[in-house]
Amino acid sequence: MDARTESSSAPSGLRKAKLYEHLAEAFRAEGVTRLFTLLGDANMHWAITLGELGVKLYHVRHEHCACAMATSYASATGDVGVASVTCGPGLTQLMTALPAAVRASIPLVVFAGESPIGAAWYNQYIDHAPFVRATGATYIAAHDPSQMFNLVRRAFLLARQTRQPVVIGVPFDLQQREIELPAYTNSLSVMPQGGAAQPDPDAIARAVALIQSSQKIVVLGGRGAKLSGARAECEALADACGAYLAATLPVRGMFNGSPYEIGIAGGFSADATRKAFSEADLVIAVGARLTYHTAENGKLFPQARVLQIDINPLGEQHGRTPADLYISADAGAGARALAHAVRSAGYKPSGWRTPELHKELISSPPNRNQFPPDGNAADPRDVIAKLDAVLPKTWHIVNSSGHCSYFSAHMHGRDMSRFHTIREFGAIGNGISYAMGVAAAYPDEPIVMIDGDGGTLMHIQELETVKRHGMRILFIVLNDGAYGSEIHKLRSEGVDDGPAIFGRGDIGRIARGFDLIGHKVDDIRQLPDLFAEFQREKTAALWDITISANVVSPALPKHHKGLR
Repeated sequence: MDARTESSSAPSGLRKAKLYEHLAEAFRAEGVTRLFTLLGDANMHWAITLGELGVKLYHVRHEHCACAMATSYASATGDVGVASVTCGPGLTQLMTALPAAVRASIPLVVFAGESPIGAAWYNQYIDHAPFVRATGATYIAAHDPSQMFNLVRRAFLLARQTRQPVVIGVPFDLQQREIELPAYTNSLSVMPQGGAAQPDPDAIARAVALIQSSQKIVVLGGRGAKLSGARAECEALADACGAYLAATLPVRGMFNGSPYEIGIAGGFSADATRKAFSEADLVIAVGARLTYHTAENGKLFPQARVLQIDINPLGEQHGRTPADLYISADAGAGARALAHAVRSAGYKPSGWRTPELHKELISSPPNRNQFPPDGNAADPRDVIAKLDAVLPKTWHIVNSSGHCSYFSAHMHGRDMSRFHTIREFGAIGNGISYAMGVAAAYPDEPIVMIDGDGGTLMHIQELETVKRHGMRILFIVLNDGAYGSEIHKLRSEGVDDGPAIFGRGDIGRIARGFDLIGHKVDDIRQLPDLFAEFQREKTAALWDITISANVVSPALPKHHKGLR
């Protein structure tokens, strides 16, 4: 019998055990099945105990990557992601991963061991709370053993209800104490349950009047529509209004298969999408926050009035007023009620939308700008078109950050559940970790990560983690030998771009050093053969594809006037 079971219950219902054992059991009772961690003095006993309780542990090489893995795992599954780090430098290494999760509204709980509370001096001591709060996350200092279960439950409740990261810090000398605690009650058992928030009838009536005065309408689905499972409601609303369907980047592919889907709204919009938005006189945003990038600061749809359906609409978003009219409701409930009201009012669509625009979107390159050649280096648009033809539509695609991410977002025919991106903090270097988190969520399915050379090299050490955990990931590196955004910005300003150029090297050789398949690809006609090898070998691989450093993502000129 397990020693933890032997030391059990007194008549009072209390059970005596080490505090780290109690805490591990509490996390397990919250339904945790995956932990992403780097061990240290202040978290190792807790983490190992959690593993003994049946939780699968992923041991990474850098704390940032543990948090980033938990972030993409939560995004991919809808569950709370759980990561763990030790005190001091373990915690401070999270300062890029945490704000990315905050801004993307990802529910996380991070168990961060604190330095010993009873020590007069400890060399890794630092006050965790100001660092965590500066990222926008919540910090819970758990220093009272008798309140530990309440604090763990509060952490999970906050993460679930607010969809935000919570860090709970427990001094590691307290973790070693033997104490008696009652049985743990998890957060789901006390979490308030309620139906979808319904829209106000007067707000619906005002929205119908706005639609009746409009002729060219686009229904824009966002993350709130995904969380509400509101694809069908958005499509019904678009049918009632004669509207095209578009999606924000995080839910790209939401309307895959619809003949009236016109792609991504925002800085990554294709030329065909941009043309439709420029003509629109009404945009109905369903569960979309209408951020600066989604609306291009109002420039994407300059002639359109905006109606926003959201559970918590804001009158100000990123320095601008996002909408002209608001419906405060669950995305699905609001779209459903509005579609019914529009049909009941007898609205007659103008005939603006046709299937031809969707056909143009999928048959044409996302943009047709011309650039000077760069030796034999491939145009990244051609690379993505070739990959789109080679890679199965059912495989998961992880779209990373940086200059190259525009190109890889334009792969057609893939559902939003197969497209993963977290870009809200604008940080490169997350691609490998995000791919690993998706691989943890879908361990039996191939994962494809598309990133640039700069971002890939930031955490290349995690290829060892990939090998050790047997993850089947195909890493595709679009290698322009530089920090792509920076060289184009520097060139546009007439400044020497040399400090942002590093040379292309051979990242495939680095992958082989970690005992993975690795190739340097100078001719994209190799891709079908490499794909056949990846399927045959059943292991992780990295393709280092040489791309032109002269091709500029059309997202850049929207914010940098010197670029074209």
